[in-house]
Amino acid sequence: MDTRATVEDLLARIGTGDPEEIAAIYAEQVDWQLDWPEEELGGDVPWIRRRATRADVAEHYRALGAHHDASRAHAEVDQILVDGGEAVITGTIVNTVSHTGKRYRSHFALHVTVEHGLVARHHVYEDSLSVHRAWHGH
Repeated sequence: MDTRATVEDLLARIGTGDPEEIAAIYAEQVDWQLDWPEEELGGDVPWIRRRATRADVAEHYRALGAHHDASRAHAEVDQILVDGGEAVITGTIVNTVSHTGKRYRSHFALHVTVEHGLVARHHVYEDSLSVHRAWHGH
């Protein structure tokens, strides 16, 4: 499977919301980074934390599902840029945190590396402040 096909498969799986199905397209060991000021905020938002394995990836998507109102979620992909095994996906996500009812909108760039048809790197850059505010009800 080539990089574009893997990325399109990844996005389709994310659209299903099934954590195990999503995690299955990741390598056993994953270079996972989030754009998050960990030294300031630590682990105060449950789904935003370091991940390193396929099982961690499934936990990430379980936490996302557990803390958001899926009926009010929306994502839009603007571009998929591919160069060899590297891809960057840009777009916008809109989510509502379940326990606060607060909605956030965040533009994102997701940089993935595909190796042997699996996602080996997942680095996402988003508006972490809007996520933090929604989590805390601001």
